[in-house]
Amino acid sequence: MKAAVYEGPRTVTVKDVPDARIEHPNDILVKITTTNICGSDLHMYEGRTSFETGRAMGHENLGQVVEIGKAVSKVQVGDWVVLPFNIACGFCKQCEQGLTNYCLTMQPKADMAGAAYGFAEMGPYQGGQAELLRVPYGDFNALRLGEDAAERQLDYVMLADIFPTGYHATEMAHVKPGDQTIVYGAGPVGLMAAYSAILKGAGRVWVADHQADRLRLAEQIGAIPIDTAEQDPGEVVKEATLGLGADNGCECVGYQAHDPQGEEDASLTMNGLIDAVRFTGSLGVVGVFIPEDPGGADAQGELEAQGKIPIDFGMLWFKGQHIGTGQAPVKRYNRALRDLIAGGKAEPSFLVSHELGLDEAPEAYEHFDNRDDGWTKVVLHPDGRGGSGERRGSHLTVQELRHQASERGIEGRSHMNKQQLEKALGN
Repeated sequence: MKAAVYEGPRTVTVKDVPDARIEHPNDILVKITTTNICGSDLHMYEGRTSFETGRAMGHENLGQVVEIGKAVSKVQVGDWVVLPFNIACGFCKQCEQGLTNYCLTMQPKADMAGAAYGFAEMGPYQGGQAELLRVPYGDFNALRLGEDAAERQLDYVMLADIFPTGYHATEMAHVKPGDQTIVYGAGPVGLMAAYSAILKGAGRVWVADHQADRLRLAEQIGAIPIDTAEQDPGEVVKEATLGLGADNGCECVGYQAHDPQGEEDASLTMNGLIDAVRFTGSLGVVGVFIPEDPGGADAQGELEAQGKIPIDFGMLWFKGQHIGTGQAPVKRYNRALRDLIAGGKAEPSFLVSHELGLDEAPEAYEHFDNRDDGWTKVVLHPDGRGGSGERRGSHLTVQELRHQASERGIEGRSHMNKQQLEKALGN
């Protein structure tokens, strides 16, 4: 089978590797049809982790079951499934508490917790940017999808990671209806955090970044963009809140945060949140921070290379703020979010900019890593579906598409999802 394989810093190749196969009676084998490049993949792509060469990348995966192990009883061949990036057993102490992001069984190191597909320090598992993927404990880990799965893959694939991760940020920040929320980072996870806050009924949501194309997307979903190249987010938010600050905030950037001039500062977004959020407010931190950063010494300093980041803890303590951190327990949220998608209440595919074949993964990584204009979220199709290039029509909202459909007299437009509207309009 073909897979996108890490060969060293900023080098991904698509090559033939041994076929994924059933290795345990609880395994299932999935033909991957849609898989995303994640911002977390870039940490590995840039050589800023311990990710091994020769290993397939990709932890945001969706596809169709083609084989099941003898002990699998719920999932059937032919089912469409989306796979949480967390690989979990379902029965260890952590999983029993719903903390599938810190599973003890699937992480082979006794002093560690948590496992994932194609991810540094999270077990030996191959990634899903490949034609086939072995899924351990398939009955537990696979989320089955409905009859619209094939047509709405761009929405449902977001359930593998970034939609639940963005939602998790808002949960840890305790976002509730009417709140005023600031999100640092307009990358895919930051946009999903802002989108989740809006779905929860937040009164105002600000998104801080310096990438103009991503800020435009934030504005399209109803958030207030803050261009950090021109404005101080803390000052913007305080001016709008009688000097108090936001009720809560989400950190969706991580340890490679950098200013508009390109200077890295791992403390930049954390200190920004501490400043912008009011006394007793809550911070949800889902941006990746790691204890060891092989490239950190050159990019920032020796302390940052050891995960020691100079955040303003004194102000955090003085303001009585609360912090929640860590990767998302995807299974805690993915069923409910799936049903929001199925019911037409959520359409996370709005952020997809490019659909490409698996063979185009090397170029896709390069563009995404460079933050080239318009490359906001890249989806790969190992089955060859979709063709090459930008995703046409993705810049329009559902409301705009329905208005176009109304002008053309297209029947059933009020019941169509975004992909159906785009198809009907020929976009």
